[in-house]
Amino acid sequence: MPQTTAEPRDGIGPMDSHGLRPDRFDSAGRDQLVDVRDLQAALPGIRRLRTWAHDALALQPGERAVDIGSGSGSEVLAFADVVGPTGTAIGVEPDPHLLAAAERRAAQAGSTAKFHSGDAYGLPFGADSFDAALCERVFQHLTAPIRAANEIARVLRPGGRVVVVDSDWGTAIVHPGNRQVVREVVDTLFSATTNPLSGRLLPGLLTKAGLVIDEIGSHALVQDRSVGAGSLVNRISAMAVARGVITEAQRDQLIADLEAGAESGDIHLSVTMFAVLAHKPL
Repeated sequence: MPQTTAEPRDGIGPMDSHGLRPDRFDSAGRDQLVDVRDLQAALPGIRRLRTWAHDALALQPGERAVDIGSGSGSEVLAFADVVGPTGTAIGVEPDPHLLAAAERRAAQAGSTAKFHSGDAYGLPFGADSFDAALCERVFQHLTAPIRAANEIARVLRPGGRVVVVDSDWGTAIVHPGNRQVVREVVDTLFSATTNPLSGRLLPGLLTKAGLVIDEIGSHALVQDRSVGAGSLVNRISAMAVARGVITEAQRDQLIADLEAGAESGDIHLSVTMFAVLAHKPL
């Protein structure tokens, strides 16, 4: 599990990770201790997945594109550059602070990108509105992800395409460490995440919504070895102690094992993200 270093979605500035509320996407979701959006150590991998997503969507001048959960707007600005003055690039974001930041950023850049308040459950657009859609790191926060998949299908025009990207915490690797202790720590992470297996569920959800899967990409986000256990493992292992599933001594040993592994080069902490390209049948 890569280190949480409070980096916002597009990496433009620091943010208090404890202030990232789950109701950014779903008011019924649990408090999120994990959000890949904040993993500075993993940003190169996220950027590679974004490049894959943009290539897969293959936007053309004059098309209409939407980013669902657009954060402070980086991908919408990129969309606007591609679709040009005859196209439309829109971001949908429920957090008013991020929405305001995106609007300021677009104004400063002289971009045609537009932003609307809204969430994945209720996109403020009519049916068949967009040629392309992006939804990055939203589904892991949702208690009813099929509703979001149905909304994506609704706003896509026939032939329109979408890329949905999310993490799958079932792929988390923590090495070295006692296997049972690591298992309990990962299970604790699961209990604190609304939809921890979202990455593997994306193809099925999009298919149920009536979309056709075209391609699936993935990337393992590997934490920089130099940070040792990192703040995320420290926080989750402390929570595991509070839950009574490991002892304080077992936690101390896990942290020591990881720090020793960092020094010797025998350490691996990672999680895999998946990106699914789909289209709406004609």
